[in-house]
Amino acid sequence: MVVKVYGPAYASPKRVIVCLIEKQIEFETVPVDLVKGENKNPEYLKLQPFGSLPVIQDGDFTLYESRAIIRYYAEKYKSQGTTDLLGRTVEERGLVEQWLEVEAHNFHPPIYQMTTQILFFAKRGLPADENLIKESEEKLGKVLDVYEERLSKSKYLAGDFFSLADLSHLPFTQYLVGPMEKEYMIRDRKHVSAWWDDISNRLSWKKVLELY
Repeated sequence: MVVKVYGPAYASPKRVIVCLIEKQIEFETVPVDLVKGENKNPEYLKLQPFGSLPVIQDGDFTLYESRAIIRYYAEKYKSQGTTDLLGRTVEERGLVEQWLEVEAHNFHPPIYQMTTQILFFAKRGLPADENLIKESEEKLGKVLDVYEERLSKSKYLAGDFFSLADLSHLPFTQYLVGPMEKEYMIRDRKHVSAWWDDISNRLSWKKVLELY
């Protein structure tokens, strides 16, 4: 059964797609246009009652929330594709989970605010809140300073192996260095810069950018 992923044009679904490619899982995508409000259609709300992206359908099984989905596939297909996405030991798993939480609660909120203000407001012809952008950039900078310290001691966030913790950062950081034109936030930090070059050059992520 081929996995269906809804909303491939957006960042959070890309988090799922890159995981599926790493795990060598077949999938197909279903477009959902947020600008047209297709995420609020009754049929979509039956799958995701909050109207967010992504959703996956895996046979009769439906799951939403991108980080829950990538954990699910890393566990379900543990020995397939890239095998260490959750870590090999209980301790490594703990560190992967820790940095996934850091990404969700420390890294994501400010970068999401910046993405919304700089990219999506512009698409809708709405004025951006420059103060909010500046405040979010300062918050993100402090988070990246913590990453710089961590990555001075290990190649990846959870240790010396690529994991879900690193993978989860790919879509929104791509916005930061690309269309948001704030690559200096990565490049000004030597170890964060080396880490980004490593993870963003993985074949799985290059495939996602090529496809979507």
